[in-house]
Amino acid sequence: MSITTILFDLDGTLLPMDLDVFTDAYLKDLAMTAAPAGYEPKAFYKAVITGTYAMVKNDGSKTNEEVFWDAVADIFGDKIKHDIHIFDEYYRTGFQKIRSVCGYTPKAKELINRIKAKGYRVVLATNPLFPAAATESRIRWAGLEPSDFEIYTTYEYAHYCKPNPQYYQEILNKLQLTPEECLMVGNDVSDDMAAKQLGMKVFLLTDCLINKYGADISVYPHGSYDELNTFIDGLGNDIK
Repeated sequence: MSITTILFDLDGTLLPMDLDVFTDAYLKDLAMTAAPAGYEPKAFYKAVITGTYAMVKNDGSKTNEEVFWDAVADIFGDKIKHDIHIFDEYYRTGFQKIRSVCGYTPKAKELINRIKAKGYRVVLATNPLFPAAATESRIRWAGLEPSDFEIYTTYEYAHYCKPNPQYYQEILNKLQLTPEECLMVGNDVSDDMAAKQLGMKVFLLTDCLINKYGADISVYPHGSYDELNTFIDGLGNDIK
């Protein structure tokens, strides 16, 4: 079956970054935002990490959003749920300064435009650990628009996270796709290459490579944006 749909990771793929630097800057800023409401910054920083791990372990019985806030409420009590509006406002405003720790490449927009012109469906398969407002901001930091993608995954609607193959299956179900007609492009060996378990083709973008377990990446098609463009051209002719 020919490829009809290309899924892209965001952080470290379309949006260049050092994920550790980004995460630390973001969590520290978020924790300081919570401080005026009575949340001790270090405790809040750790609570967000706890909530994030809970989302990664989500068994699909709740949305990631529900799992996250339930986990944080286990630490701070139900008060936190009455303060969610503080964080909603943060993602629209203060979060924008975190752009300064991210990179940028015009190759991301060029690639998305090129493959859409070829007739491919395009999906943003970013780990759904963030609300839509934060994901939409990061899309724009990459020089793109949310409308460039058929869907983009956020914590409000997703029930799983990478590297759980069910995360990818949920996308397939939503778009009525089979794994064999999809290509997943990402920079994280564990999270993004997990799509291969379902039968998707994969390409490992190495510009901001994450390989936390030291896996042999030679088993995956891999390389820079130039190699990715060549790989996509090799998938076949325009599909319009």
